[in-house]
Amino acid sequence: MVKVVTLGCRINTYESEVIKEKLAHLDNVVVVNTCAVTGEAERQCRQTVRKLRKENPEAKIIVTGCAAQINPAKFAEMPEVDLVLGNREKTEIEKILAQDLREKTICGDIFTYDGHDDFVITGFEGRQKAFVQIQQGCNHRCTYCIIPYARGNNRSVPEAEVLNQIRELLAQGFKQICLTGVDACSYTPSFSGLVKKILQTFPKLPSLQFGSLDPAAIDDEFIGLVRDYKNIDSHFHFSIQSGDNMVLKRMKRRHSREDVINLCNKIRQVRPEATFGSDFICGFPTETEEQFLNTVKLVKEAGITKLHVFPYSERAGTPAALMPQVPVEERRRRANILRQEGEEING
Repeated sequence: MVKVVTLGCRINTYESEVIKEKLAHLDNVVVVNTCAVTGEAERQCRQTVRKLRKENPEAKIIVTGCAAQINPAKFAEMPEVDLVLGNREKTEIEKILAQDLREKTICGDIFTYDGHDDFVITGFEGRQKAFVQIQQGCNHRCTYCIIPYARGNNRSVPEAEVLNQIRELLAQGFKQICLTGVDACSYTPSFSGLVKKILQTFPKLPSLQFGSLDPAAIDDEFIGLVRDYKNIDSHFHFSIQSGDNMVLKRMKRRHSREDVINLCNKIRQVRPEATFGSDFICGFPTETEEQFLNTVKLVKEAGITKLHVFPYSERAGTPAALMPQVPVEERRRRANILRQEGEEING
């Protein structure tokens, strides 16, 4: 039996299914697909590894994913771990395990990797929604984010392979297809072009959904597709992070609060039933009370109803970790206020 434990994002969810199918012929193997988005996330990964060792004393435990890529030595020094694989090596996990391994860590420079895994998965165990990875890596450098250093530069799955994966999942009976990526809107040559090709190729696809969308990258072509194709799901999740322009600038985001409001209004004009969700970071370094309240106001002005709220968490290796910090209790207080705002909207 192969057990794959997934921590973190939808990309990991997709990749864990790939790993599960690739290693289905093996026995007594546990793979931990880690997350590195915050220092706390990495701590939880190590805690999970220790728990899994107690539950599976005889298993071969392999740690991979973003935390393994960022900090392989930290996991390699854990006595509970048998093998550490970086994100690049994750794509060839079945080939690596077939070798007579002498190293405990195999983790290359992710920035030298320009490939992707072309394995086609046949399903998602226990799920009604299927995730399809269209893109990897990120060329942007938001000041709070470590993920480009875990995933490398932007690289896109060829259109034909995306269509082939969707075709397989539809044949397996999935009715909800969700496109995902580290920075999905940066799909090349064109995110909107790929969406259009999918909708034209599979006109009977019941529901096409998206992971997190970058407000700065949504163009008029995409809005036209939302207008013309009713099988595009009417809920859109944006990576907004803050409703204050100075904080957004310090985060190195590429949109303003006005851009978000205009985008939501444009989509509502062509799809009146549209709803919006977003990620928000509260207590980002240097954020004042007034700047935080601009985020609260943005939620109302843009009509965002599904809020994913996080108190800012320092991530070693990012520029934001070196900026003047908001006290932790204040971050939590602001996060609770924003969560309550979301509850009142939906209450």
